[in-house]
Formats: sequence, structure tokens, C-alpha cells
Amino acid sequence: MNRATLISVPGLVRIKPGALQRLGLYLQRGGHGRVLVLASQGLPAAVLQAVETSLEAEQVEIAGWVEVQDNSFEDAAHHFAHLPPKVAAIVGVGGGKALDMAKYLAFLARLPYYAVPTSLSNDGFCSPQASLTMAGRRRSLAAALPQGVVIDVDVCLAAPRLFWLSGVGDLASKLTAVFDWKLAFHNVREPVDDLAALLSDATVHQFLGRPLFDTQGMTLLGTALMLNGIAMEICGSSRPASGSEHLVSHALDAISTRPRLHGLQVGLATYLMSRLQAPLARSTEVPEILEQLFRETGFWDAIRADPFNRDEWLEALRMAPNMKEGFFTVLSMPGSFEQLARILQEETVLAGCFA
Repeated sequence: MNRATLISVPGLVRIKPGALQRLGLYLQRGGHGRVLVLASQGLPAAVLQAVETSLEAEQVEIAGWVEVQDNSFEDAAHHFAHLPPKVAAIVGVGGGKALDMAKYLAFLARLPYYAVPTSLSNDGFCSPQASLTMAGRRRSLAAALPQGVVIDVDVCLAAPRLFWLSGVGDLASKLTAVFDWKLAFHNVREPVDDLAALLSDATVHQFLGRPLFDTQGMTLLGTALMLNGIAMEICGSSRPASGSEHLVSHALDAISTRPRLHGLQVGLATYLMSRLQAPLARSTEVPEILEQLFRETGFWDAIRADPFNRDEWLEALRMAPNMKEGFFTVLSMPGSFEQLARILQEETVLAGCFA
């Protein structure tokens, strides 16, 4: 069967100012008159009130409201076992943990899922995987893309700017991830889905046209991150959005005494990987694009304001090739660690990023 008949993508996409105030309308139009809401703990009162008011205005019944502090598989199984009766859809509101929990719970219950991120720190809100902890260890579990994506640009602009920078870092990683994917094809004959690769690349270049922390820039970032998730759904893997740079971040998560926002780790790792990939690409275009993007958005300034631990990064770079079995990237090439150690030491743009 043609894979195009198997993919599931969001049918409702609203990325604009004031979208949260119309959440109830979107649910009612979809025929979802009774919902379970999973919201991040500690969301601003104004955001919570906007959700409740919007649902009440359209007579959408809240069958249950769960505040999510931890996104464990065990908690997801508990919520699945105690799912309120006659729930028509599950709504995730807030950050990554609540959205991953809601996404996985909807997948288990075979219910429509609506993603309502209140910041854009990574592409997880519209990916076909849910990141949960299982017995204390983080796992990526199969899930389904949301039926609806509702991003209130004003709410995202009110979130700390560091979240936006994290989203910029995660988006930028698609450039090195796609290169790794093609490298895997040439070295171990791993198939590449050209449409997924082109879509992922295009999302970055679309955002590069206006990488600003304003209404239009936030709209572009939200759209780009959403399309990354769709690229993963198209090819059935994380390859269009995750490569060597994500392996480094996973290693940091395992060893760091203070793991940082996913996109901050991934963004810096993306720059390092682009330098490692440049001789193979016979071009310095991608490192130059990344250096300019990170300079213009303030990404470098944010890292220098709170530098990473150099020893932890060296250990993470050493560990990274073994973080995912059978996953060929530029880190699989001979001598990659030695080259990266030199880049870390000599690259002038990285001055102040490590302590």
C-alpha cells in the first residue's frame, strides 16, 4: 500500500494571536463536546482562565482536568485506566511534559488529540513520538500527530524568551540532521525519503527569512516546528529532524549535573556538527548560516550568559555515537571525536560558551 494513504496530519491548524480564546469553538466545530484537559503545572492564571472561559463559552464540557508535573509512562497508564467516560478528545496545554502525556494518552485511548503549546521550545508538540520516562529512564514511544494544533502567538511571546531561543536551536538542527540522513544513505544505504528531507530543510530556510522575536517571527517558528513533525510522519522516522546533534543532547541529558533546555543543547551541538560535516559537504555554508542565525537571534548571548560545562560536553561528544544503536551519523566517521575536541578548543565563535 502506498505510504501516502497511511499518514495522519493535523486537520486543524491555528497559529495566530488570540487563538487560545477560540479553542472551545475549534473543539465544538470538530464535534468534541466533552474533553479531558492535561495542563502543565504552574501555567499563568491568565492562560488557564482563557482555556476555561473558551470551553465554557462553547458548551464544551471539561470531563477532567489534570495538572502534569512529571511525564512518566506509569502516570500515563494510570490516567488511561481512569479515563472519564464519554470523553471525545484530549487537550494538552502548556509545555513538553503535558503535551507528551496528553499525546500518548490520546494514542492509547484512540482519541483525537489537540496540542495547545504555550511556548515553542522544540518540535515535540507535533511529532509522532511521545517522550516519557519509564522506570526513571527517558524513552521515545510511538504516538500519533495531533488532530488539531492551536498556537496562540501572543501567549508564546509572553513566555520567557529563552524558550523561543530553544525553539530556534531545535529548528536549526534540521540542517545537520538531513545531512546525516544522506550520509547514512551513502555509507550504509539507509533509504532517504526525499519529500520529508526537502520539507525539513525548507522549514529552516522559511524561518531564516525573518528570525525575529515578534508576531510574524513566532508564527513562522510555530509553523516550521509543526512541519518538522509532519516530515517525520511522512517518512515514518525521526531522521528529518534528529541526527548527530540530538545524540549529543541525549548524552548530556544522561550525564549533566544540570541539563538545559533541549533546544539550547541541540542548537549548540548543531553548530559543532555543522563544522564536523563541512569538509564532507565541501562547503562552509551551513556553519555560516548557523553562526549568523545564532548571532542575530541572541542565541550565542544566551549561552554565554550561562555557559555549559566543557568537561561534560567532551564526555557527551565521546558518548554520542553509541547513544542510538545502528544510527549512522557524521559521528560514526573515524576520528570524529578528535576533530570535535579541536573545534571545541579552537573555534572563536564558541568563546564564552563553555566554562
